[in-house]
Amino acid sequence: MSSLNATPASERVHIGIFGKRNAGKSSLINALTGQDLAIVSPVRGTTTDPVYKAMELLPLGPVMFIDTPGIDDEGELGAQRVQKAYQVLQKTDIVVLVVDAASGLGQEEEKFLAQVRARKLPVVLVYNKSDLAGASTLPQLPGVVSCQVSSTTKNGIHALKETLARLQPQTQAVPIVADLLHPGDMVVLVVPVDSAAPKGRLILPQQQTIRDILDAGAHALVTKEDSLRQTLAALKTPPQLVITDSQAFKKVNADTPADITLTSFSILMARHKGNLAGAIAGVLAFKKLHDGDKVLISEGCTHHRQCDDIGTVKMPGWVTSFTGKKLQFAWTSGGEFPADLRSYKLIIHCGGCMLNEKEMQHRYREAAAQQIPMTNYGLAIAYMHGILKRSLSIFPELAAQLD
Repeated sequence: MSSLNATPASERVHIGIFGKRNAGKSSLINALTGQDLAIVSPVRGTTTDPVYKAMELLPLGPVMFIDTPGIDDEGELGAQRVQKAYQVLQKTDIVVLVVDAASGLGQEEEKFLAQVRARKLPVVLVYNKSDLAGASTLPQLPGVVSCQVSSTTKNGIHALKETLARLQPQTQAVPIVADLLHPGDMVVLVVPVDSAAPKGRLILPQQQTIRDILDAGAHALVTKEDSLRQTLAALKTPPQLVITDSQAFKKVNADTPADITLTSFSILMARHKGNLAGAIAGVLAFKKLHDGDKVLISEGCTHHRQCDDIGTVKMPGWVTSFTGKKLQFAWTSGGEFPADLRSYKLIIHCGGCMLNEKEMQHRYREAAAQQIPMTNYGLAIAYMHGILKRSLSIFPELAAQLD
């Protein structure tokens, strides 16, 4: 498998293609990707759900193009499609607004651009069907890059690709763990293999962490939780760091000597996505829960639930046991995340390995705006097992929040 195909969707720059029905969004994405990916039809509203296509766009690197429904759709179903289009903004790093060159900008595009400016997203205004417009010059907007293209003749497509490749999305690009290591360091990764573990492979955060360790010139040693003691005893010198799956936190903490730094994949992913400080503040809400309070458990992926699933079984059990309260639990997964969070007293989210940085930050911002505390699996489990401060010792300035 090539490195391109192996790049996770969550690590790609997301480029959203937006515009009114029949502006030529689907034709444009087909021209950009060089494939007949999206259905093209003269019938307005052909695209009813976002369509995703991964490719390489140098020098930007691996990207994810997203074709969206028209922002001017009508009727009850049309309103839902418009909502889906706007929801894509939550994960978009670069916006491409497609306008029919003959029609020009209308109220829908102006309304959409206001949302883009509010989010401070880089945007390219693409005047499509320029071969049919019959005009040599088209309106330019202050602070907005514009391009004239024809998806049919492919005129201007190469220039558009170069324009997109030069844009730099607003991402923090924090490594998972590489910046915390030195060449030659040893890192022990604790990976449980149980009924919930995927057959024949490691889950994405584990794969990504191993790669990050190797990029730092350090060494990665993988073991299961029931073999950790023997693994550590076999090493001539203690490792610089032990990283565990959150579900094994309690046992790994007991088996890892106090002088060895310990953390979890989930905690590292929270920092990688730019949400660690907020998640630390959110975990303190456990002390404020009361009988009848509602807790949302949210995951960024969809998977077949096992009998001992962490989200639907283990987490509710741990929270109930720790708080001693009769709580109500609700669950969401994948791209589903409520717009109105006010009925919840706490949100516990997974590490978000399947969601890009933009979408994870959006979810934390929405929770903060509605004054709902939000934390993640790793921090919640460490807190409930009394080992949160140890698991954050690798980040002393953040651990100080717990004092």
